[in-house]
Amino acid sequence: MTLRTLEGQVALVTGAGRGIGREIALGLAEEGMHLGVLGRHRETLTDTLRSCARHGVRCVAVVADVTHPGAVREAVRSVERDLGPVDLLVNNAGQVDRAEVPLWEADAAQWWSVVETNLRGPFNLMRSVLPGMVERQRGRVVNLNSGFALRPEWRYSAYATSKAALLRLSDNVAGPLRPHGVTVLDVSPGAVATEMTAGMPMFSDMVHWGSIPLLVSTVVDAARGRLDLLHGRFLHLGQDNIGELLEQAGAISEFDARTLRLRPYGPGDPLRSHA
Repeated sequence: MTLRTLEGQVALVTGAGRGIGREIALGLAEEGMHLGVLGRHRETLTDTLRSCARHGVRCVAVVADVTHPGAVREAVRSVERDLGPVDLLVNNAGQVDRAEVPLWEADAAQWWSVVETNLRGPFNLMRSVLPGMVERQRGRVVNLNSGFALRPEWRYSAYATSKAALLRLSDNVAGPLRPHGVTVLDVSPGAVATEMTAGMPMFSDMVHWGSIPLLVSTVVDAARGRLDLLHGRFLHLGQDNIGELLEQAGAISEFDARTLRLRPYGPGDPLRSHA
């Protein structure tokens, strides 16, 4: 019988009804974690729940919109009441711009909906989950991020803006979480084949997609604590060698690397001391 290293722990995964959220939930269930699966559509959540339950774990499906603080608080209460305290939070729920257009041509309501889902959603979840983790002096948060956070991308300005802001949010909570034994990581899966990416014209000719199994195994490793040395940092799967990053964890911390920083133009830049 295979040893399940996360037996009995509790994970909460948002956007778990389909795509990578579903795959992450299944991967964690396979390792013995009890699952709270959260999303907006009961039908797809129920399907994920049934698939997870086949691994012999307890599961709860909660229908909620991550942008609504009250709904999120109630969802977290429901999961913790039925399964126990959350050991791992995976903020996966996300949206992307509907059209590849510059900001002034974008649908304003949809633009803000993307930002709210991708930024306010993780904020709401962390606000509800982190107090318990801090009190227990343990816990882990994985925020699903994107390479779009690191570079300008006018075709998807809402998505890119929200992911950069999410990276900064993680950066801002990492410091005060450190003494409490709680780890936060931003993980970019790269371009993986999902319903969302399939609808993005920029990926219409994509042949070599990123690996969803690699993403799942990385989240599992995060749940095990194997990535704790990279607390507060950005990981870009498909390009990064996680083993090498762990070996360089000391240097990454010393140079305050792997998060958003302003690059000085040279030694004389007056902003250098704040970069």
